Amino acid sequence: MDLKQRPFDVLGQLTALRRYARSLVRNPSDAEDLVHDTLVKAYERRVTFRTGADLRSWLLSILHNTHVDGRRSARAQQRRDDAVLQEVELSKPADQESVVRLGQIRDAFFDLPDEQREALHLVAIEDLSYQDAADALGIPVGTLMSRVSRARAKLRAFENTPASQAHLKLVGGNND
Repeated sequence: MDLKQRPFDVLGQLTALRRYARSLVRNPSDAEDLVHDTLVKAYERRVTFRTGADLRSWLLSILHNTHVDGRRSARAQQRRDDAVLQEVELSKPADQESVVRLGQIRDAFFDLPDEQREALHLVAIEDLSYQDAADALGIPVGTLMSRVSRARAKLRAFENTPASQAHLKLVGGNND
């Protein structure tokens, strides 16, 4: 069968696709990527092409929609990136002493027995009521309150240990 007789001859449309893609994106390599994406989509959707319809229009429509979708996706990604940058600009990295201190607190929290850590996490971090936390753990409220109380007591005891109150010292300097 001759290529010109084939109803789905996308190879004959490559020149038009490349030309339109270059006019949309103004960059030869991005245009090639757009044509490639278009051809992949056309192949995946080839069963939706009606025999006798204008293949060129169908392909150019897919190319156009792929370009619009790409721009929309890029704008959405840029908005997400901008939001992250705003958060980063508002935050300040912790100083070395704070990082060490937070690490000590995290370790003390993870050293708690599982039952106490679970109870304290639900109440103090997830901000659940005692009743909701007890329901989540499947235990009576009194048991939950006891576990939270013991966990807090252990963390308070950790706070009063000399190791938890150690400060960083300058190497080679005096500690005043």
